[in-house]
Amino acid sequence: MPTRRKFIRNSALAAAGTYIGAMGFSAKSYANIRGANDRVRLGAIGFSDRFRQSLFPSFLNHYQELNFDLVAVSDIWKPRREEGRTFLKNAMGHDIKACMNNEELYNTKDIDAVIIATADFQHALHCIEAMKANKDAYVEKPFAETMDDNIAALKAVKATGRIVQIGSQRRSGGNYKAAADFIQQGKFGPITMVELTWNVNQPGRWRRPDLVAKCKEEDIDWKRFLMNRPFEAWDPRKYLEYRLFWPYSSGMPGQWMSHQIDTVHWFSGLAHPRSVVANGGIYMWKDGRKNWDTTLAVFDYGPPNDMSSGFQVSFASRMHNGDENPAEIYYSNGGELNLITNKVSPRGGLSERMAAAMNMKANLLPESILIDNAPKVVASANTGGDSLTSNHMRNWMECIRSRQQPNAPVEAGYSHSIATIMTNAAVRTGYKVTFDEKTQQVMANGKVFKY
Repeated sequence: MPTRRKFIRNSALAAAGTYIGAMGFSAKSYANIRGANDRVRLGAIGFSDRFRQSLFPSFLNHYQELNFDLVAVSDIWKPRREEGRTFLKNAMGHDIKACMNNEELYNTKDIDAVIIATADFQHALHCIEAMKANKDAYVEKPFAETMDDNIAALKAVKATGRIVQIGSQRRSGGNYKAAADFIQQGKFGPITMVELTWNVNQPGRWRRPDLVAKCKEEDIDWKRFLMNRPFEAWDPRKYLEYRLFWPYSSGMPGQWMSHQIDTVHWFSGLAHPRSVVANGGIYMWKDGRKNWDTTLAVFDYGPPNDMSSGFQVSFASRMHNGDENPAEIYYSNGGELNLITNKVSPRGGLSERMAAAMNMKANLLPESILIDNAPKVVASANTGGDSLTSNHMRNWMECIRSRQQPNAPVEAGYSHSIATIMTNAAVRTGYKVTFDEKTQQVMANGKVFKY
């Protein structure tokens, strides 16, 4: 007997047959347009802290209105898989299928889309799996931590035409959209400098000592965790505290900078830096980590074929004595656009006195507010269903129905990954790093950077 879901889909297609020819749609393309009454069923890939404490609450804000459901969870760690099933069963009010791995999840035929919130290095690889299974996907950032993974994931998404939202939630913020419009309409003038900072003072950030003590190799598919990374002996810290260890995470570049550098690409229309240098180290937390706790990276941005035009971007981050207020300030010769204060101001612009000395005209931006009541960026690890993430999740869900491109399409993830990989290469090698447009590879000292 056909299910209600199949009946709805088949009925819609039958009804569509009377007019899709006149509209120029093929049966295949029409089948991609979901009816409002056709429930979209999701699977969670990775019952991680990010999923449980931020993405899932954001999903809950909208799932009933948009007729979505969450029916399955995949996690390779047995205790977390069982915890996920119980947690989601209580939240959704029905049974949840708990899958040992993604193969088992995709063999669940009624899955339409997935939310991917796994280890940093796995995002692109799990996205590829979702595309091969023909599923839409919400993919957490960083999108990729190597260019080989980045290239392969972009190709997979473009080949399928599935709806992929990268977890760069600033793209769903009203003040960020207003800032993009202001700059792109020419009101700001040419960007001359961008200052990005993201500081925290949280000794436990990225640490999971209590969970590490309980984590047993027999409960985890370690080989599946490693995926395409070089084989390494079992280490529960690298499984649960992966953000501290390369090649499982780049740390600060992938976790924090990926958000902020994405706005540079969005506002400027540039796909990646021309070059990057970095300095820093492990100055405070001597806990065996390999990724820095203090980073300063400086980027050159501009047209690849015109070195006379461009601007500089700096990214600074420390995990000690941090004010925990992520900052993004854009400068032109007319003033600044400050995404902390949500204001455009003439501060630092070319004053009448200074202009007159060079027989120039003053260039001062009028003071204005980007939008009223802009949401504050949450710097904590567990943001709950904050407005930016909630709006971003809703945008993806709406695009699954409309088949329109979401606010942060795969190209956004591809671009921020180039920047984060370049930064990580500068961190790991100590060289000035560039990007080869022809090969789409990150270059350090004339060599392709991978691990």
